[in-house]
Amino acid sequence: MPAPESRCRNGSKPLRILPAGPDLRALIARKPVARILAEQAEAEGPPLARNLSAFSLVCIGVGATIGAGIFVLTGTAAAQYAGPALVLSFLLGAIACAFVGLCYAELAAMIPVPGSTYTYTYATLGPLCAWIIGWDLVLEFAMAAATVAVGWSGYAQSVLADLGLALPAALAGAPGAGGLVNLPAAGIVLALTALLVRDNRDAARANAALVALKVAIILAFVGVGALHLTPALWSPLVPQNTGTFGSFGWSGVLRGAGVVFFAFIGFETVATAAGETRTPQRDAPVGLLGSLLLTTILYVAVAAVLTGLVPYRDLDVADPIAKAIDAIGLGTFAIVIKLGALIGLTTSALTALYGQARIFYAMARDGFLPDAFARVHPVTRTPALSQGLIGLVTALVAAFVPIDILGELVSIGTLLAFILVCTAVLVLRRTEPARPRPFRVRAAPVVAGLGILSCLALMAGLPGDTWIRLAVWLAIGLAIYAGYGRRRAGLKRGRAAQYERLPARPPP
Repeated sequence: MPAPESRCRNGSKPLRILPAGPDLRALIARKPVARILAEQAEAEGPPLARNLSAFSLVCIGVGATIGAGIFVLTGTAAAQYAGPALVLSFLLGAIACAFVGLCYAELAAMIPVPGSTYTYTYATLGPLCAWIIGWDLVLEFAMAAATVAVGWSGYAQSVLADLGLALPAALAGAPGAGGLVNLPAAGIVLALTALLVRDNRDAARANAALVALKVAIILAFVGVGALHLTPALWSPLVPQNTGTFGSFGWSGVLRGAGVVFFAFIGFETVATAAGETRTPQRDAPVGLLGSLLLTTILYVAVAAVLTGLVPYRDLDVADPIAKAIDAIGLGTFAIVIKLGALIGLTTSALTALYGQARIFYAMARDGFLPDAFARVHPVTRTPALSQGLIGLVTALVAAFVPIDILGELVSIGTLLAFILVCTAVLVLRRTEPARPRPFRVRAAPVVAGLGILSCLALMAGLPGDTWIRLAVWLAIGLAIYAGYGRRRAGLKRGRAAQYERLPARPPP
């Protein structure tokens, strides 16, 4: 029986609506880019405010990226995996991100709407894959925000201890981590949520100011440390492998790249802001690639200085940069470094919360989530209700879940999202070759292919239990999709959702 037809508001060609029943073809029925853009233009209610600039996007990317990775993971990766070759691990991670970043730039300029990877996947692989990646992005944004908030709490308590102050133990950590509730972690999430609910312009200005201060502190560390280097600590650059894959040697460089890849997570948050940018076709690529270049330079500089100040085996501590400062006899400067870490973690949490609200906004617009997540406040022009709910849930997670459990849920999910972004570029080049591309990746099959291979290589370097956790998380997501998301999206009230099935073979 043929599917019912309806027409768009503007009288364009009939729309084909797939039934919500068990039609497996509906699971791979993609939504064309033209329909995505039309739905954004025809949306009821106030739209999201478009008031961000290219500079705002660069600050969002840098603010999202430079956080726990540079202040914590550098020491772990050097001590356990790569040694002085940590600089090579960062470069490998940056190369993989560059391939992915170019793909993000093409898609963000071509499809400047909220949703980022979720929206690109819907346009290329259909609703099932879109739901999977939307669920996966919860790991990248909400769980990452909670992880960063717990790290922020640790640094804040360290600064308080330096000042002779301390919180009661019951309020200083989650159950299982020596306390009853992590009050500082929940508090910073709620404070940042209040800022995001109010106005994205105010949030962008606060983020830009914090990013400038954070970069200044990092540059101060690099400058001071460069005057006290011990070049002998860099030899050998690649320590001999211990006989175990990933334990030093070139396999350790690869394993180290997979670990420090967490430090690059965040630059793609720029793509979620494309729908709130004044000139997204120009500004989104600048924000994506500019923030990635700046963070790579800072990471490589910090890794080189860190391993040139302290023997790499001594860097397996929670605060490796503070340890390096102690090694050169400037203990008081460690307080400044801790403040820099606090600022870095603040901007990371801010942008992660921002990105999660925009992902949920796009998913709710398609019917996968309740309508509340798609409501835009008429005054602030932000998804205020959604942002508030996300902030509340994230604060509860940060308050009651230890950081080691949270941290295990992030990196591999982001690599999966990156693979789908590269795949989206290849698919759209075949299915919609004539669509205007304000930013066009040169040699797209090569760049996207290398991006996919790079991410797969980094995923292969991660421990096996990380894959198990990802599989469990995705299984939970599929259960939610089967029981709620699939049918609700098909029955979305007042919407005529147009789907176009992917052809069995790409057109010539």
